[in-house]
Amino acid sequence: MQNQFEGKVALVTGAASGLGKATAIMFAARGAKVVVSDMSIEAGEQVVADINAKGGEAIFVACNVTKEEEVNALVSKTVAHFGRLDYGINNAGIGGLWTQTHKYPTDNFEQVMAVNSTGVFFCMRAEIQQMLAQGFGSIVNVSSVSGLVGFPNNLAYATSKHAVIGLTKTAALEYAKKGIRVNAVCPVFTITPLVEGMFEFIGDFKDKLEASIPMKRFGQPDEVAETIVWLSSDAASFITGHAMPIDGGMVAS
Repeated sequence: MQNQFEGKVALVTGAASGLGKATAIMFAARGAKVVVSDMSIEAGEQVVADINAKGGEAIFVACNVTKEEEVNALVSKTVAHFGRLDYGINNAGIGGLWTQTHKYPTDNFEQVMAVNSTGVFFCMRAEIQQMLAQGFGSIVNVSSVSGLVGFPNNLAYATSKHAVIGLTKTAALEYAKKGIRVNAVCPVFTITPLVEGMFEFIGDFKDKLEASIPMKRFGQPDEVAETIVWLSSDAASFITGHAMPIDGGMVAS
């Protein structure tokens, strides 16, 4: 497993913390060269330092995924530095306000959609252009269990994550014959800074959320990272267009 991705290049957005950080570290530990991308420069550079200190190879590229030109530059810098792009992990995302639909403010809705949906579109488009030139590549988009079912009182987040699955399935069909696979992961609440911040806001409702998961616990970043890395790998070579729940059985119930 240590050299599973030797000679390969992985680009991970939102990689300064949480799922993205766990995924970047796991790719590097298994031999990939990694581009760590995030808006949080100091935290992102620390991830790179940690990877390089353990014998991996990584660089940091700051990027706001809502900015088309920054996303295009991110992919260009990846290829300029490492010569290729094998895996695109589109993980950057934000939460939304907790309020009912008839009260939901337009500005927050648009902000969440810009990061979680349009940002994934910008990343996919730039990644696919490079992968078409190469004739190969694998993309994993990070959706959510909220992209598979409704999420009361969090309209923008649920809508944006449903959109990610639509982006995933459409692109998967378009490029299935071109050597490019596109999949999505759909985690339930996973212990990351984003989710921990949400827990602080919702208070006692956290216990009800945990109880709604058949396994009676929340997910861990490494559990999601393992699935992302596996979907990227040749072990999943016949899988494309799939939105995989990582949810302790929640959707099944």
